[in-house]
Amino acid sequence: MDAQVIGNVAGPLMSLTMNRPEKKNALTNAMYGALADGLQRAQDDPAIRCILIRGEGDCFTAGNDLSDFASISAGGGPAERHVARFLRGLAMADKPIVAAVQGLAVGIGTTMLLHCDVVCVTEQARLTTPFVNLALVPEAASSQLLQARIGYARAFSMIALGEPVEGKTAVEWGLARYLVSADGLRAKALAVAHTLAEKPIGALRATKRLMRDGELISHTMDRESEVFAQRLKSPEAAEAFRAFAEKRSPNFGQFS
Repeated sequence: MDAQVIGNVAGPLMSLTMNRPEKKNALTNAMYGALADGLQRAQDDPAIRCILIRGEGDCFTAGNDLSDFASISAGGGPAERHVARFLRGLAMADKPIVAAVQGLAVGIGTTMLLHCDVVCVTEQARLTTPFVNLALVPEAASSQLLQARIGYARAFSMIALGEPVEGKTAVEWGLARYLVSADGLRAKALAVAHTLAEKPIGALRATKRLMRDGELISHTMDRESEVFAQRLKSPEAAEAFRAFAEKRSPNFGQFS
């Protein structure tokens, strides 16, 4: 696995740790590839019964590395974008996934939580989905899953207005299950993961397949990805990324 994603298997538990704390665990294409590989390994290995996703340092993840987005917007970028494999892995995973969230969870840092079965957050957690602020659209099937979870009004405010949701509110709204202290986050997430790993795995996998239609979720992801790719190459997105790099407010009024 890429050094910026640490994969560790201990007994029935696989931990996937985003390990780029100096960049607030912002996700690069290589990191997406490593995360996708980890999900696939967990899916294929009968000895692995639960997955834990966490971030190193004081953030879960600041979301996509915007330099990657800027490169794609300018006509560059990698030959293969591994984010698609990662999202497909989340959609089709039928083993339980636990997330431990502290600090920032931006963009996909929030939308991936919609695919986790148990989410533990701290009071300092701040979940944001600022897609429209970047002239983009939602991904990870969040255009449907987020409003199904918290209602259209709240979902629209998160996506269109970029309003952050703190840890306590995330639990109240049903975006997370447990509110814990920063010091107790990892222990709580591990305890939940080990509890799930002790359950009958056949029953757990069957339950997830009944509760989540992976193919339907993947279809929604495909529709989003098509529009997302178009938006990445739009003049609005180019202005958003230039403004970010230049540390100024974007001027979207120039576009009709």
